Amino acid sequence: MKLTRNSFGRLVFVGADGTAHENVVPVRAFGLSAPDHGLALMSADGKELQWIESLDTLPADSRELIVEELAQREFIPEIRRIVSVSSYATPSTWQVETDRGATALILKSEDDIRRLRSTQGTQGTHHSGMLMIADSQGVHFLIRDRLALDPHSQKILKRFL
Repeated sequence: MKLTRNSFGRLVFVGADGTAHENVVPVRAFGLSAPDHGLALMSADGKELQWIESLDTLPADSRELIVEELAQREFIPEIRRIVSVSSYATPSTWQVETDRGATALILKSEDDIRRLRSTQGTQGTHHSGMLMIADSQGVHFLIRDRLALDPHSQKILKRFL
């Protein structure tokens, strides 16, 4: 397996048979629960070209290209703190602090807060309070563990759950 970028910055995969595939896209099988395990390299027409059990098994240059590509495609800010909400009725504007800075999101409905099922991470950690919040612009925000939030954030969140 060989992975490079072409002159347009797109990933090119060369398989064991020597065939080059352009515009390859890495896709995580378990994006939240095991992000570094179970990835597929997909062709432009949606066919799986290569299954990767773990990023750790790849040469450093290939691993770096895949991580860069995933970072460009995946944008899920993680909410660290809920500062305030405009109203406990929806729609409401939430002022939040994320791992990417402070921002505001508009929650259209309580239905836009989804509980993610409990999973066990690669280091044996449980993610029982994981939530995904979709704002009115279609941006998804992650709360990795709602029980780890500060008491003020938990109080606000509890009113919507």
